[in-house]
Amino acid sequence: MRVLVTPTSLSRTPDAPALQTLRDEVGEVVLNPYGRPLTARELSDMLSGVDGVIAGLDDYSAEALEAADRLKVIARYGVGVDRVDLDAAASRGIVVTRTPGANALSVAELAIGLAFAVARGITVADAGVRAGGWPRIDGRELTGGTFGVVGFGAIGRLVAERARGVGMTPVAYDPFLPDAVFGDAGVERLDIDDLCRRSDVVSLHVPFTDGTRHLIDARRLGLLPAGAIVINTARGGLLDETAVRDALDRGTLFGAAVDAYETEPPSASPLVGHPRVVSTPHSGGHTREAVQRMTDQSIADLLAVLRGDGSPNAVSPTRP
Repeated sequence: MRVLVTPTSLSRTPDAPALQTLRDEVGEVVLNPYGRPLTARELSDMLSGVDGVIAGLDDYSAEALEAADRLKVIARYGVGVDRVDLDAAASRGIVVTRTPGANALSVAELAIGLAFAVARGITVADAGVRAGGWPRIDGRELTGGTFGVVGFGAIGRLVAERARGVGMTPVAYDPFLPDAVFGDAGVERLDIDDLCRRSDVVSLHVPFTDGTRHLIDARRLGLLPAGAIVINTARGGLLDETAVRDALDRGTLFGAAVDAYETEPPSASPLVGHPRVVSTPHSGGHTREAVQRMTDQSIADLLAVLRGDGSPNAVSPTRP
């Protein structure tokens, strides 16, 4: 059998033990040669004759999948499946899996770290000292504030726990969970507009869908308290980047941290380079520990499907 491996963090370590184990199981493993997520055209050129894919943040569009003459499984190395055309995959009998929870702790820790990086201007201070300066940064304290968690799945709940641990009061929004989930976590449930009105920090942890595109737009930015911070470690497109830039320029928003952009790399984003924006390269899941968990789980899912056993981590067009 032949398996394509596209995540950049795996492809740059071709001799990794996990990849050798995969070779032993399937025979041939083809690695992403580009050092970045693949376009639909590049995937189309590589999917012919492939039985399974360990998939990164590549464009698995219907057009790309037309070349998948033997493909049985796309095992996402991560949680989001917004870059996979689930309908097209299902129509071709391709099983799509993901690794829920594997990078939850890693993303949650980044979200909290970014909140402090913005609040204290850490990146600006660091750049100033590196350049030979000695800047004085007007930061702000987070203790005593309210931390709004948008999306209360595995990552959101870990973020809420850590926000409470640094002296903030977490509140959360998630329309798809029962009240008991919030009650068990000891977190007040709010609708998203009320969450925006009350939160000093808003952190996004929802998938990107037609319904969540620009979930935080100009109107909701206008609901935030003066001096609030917005963080996106989930998916590009959840934030209206132009509206965020306008709020920063007007001074109504203290700062923002963005790990996921509408276009990646985000060369055209109005937020990159702004002094009160901390930018990271979609690295929420990139810790050694999370990489190992995602690797192990995605390979296990891929092999299970190829053996005909199926996987509990499979998703469908109606249950993303």
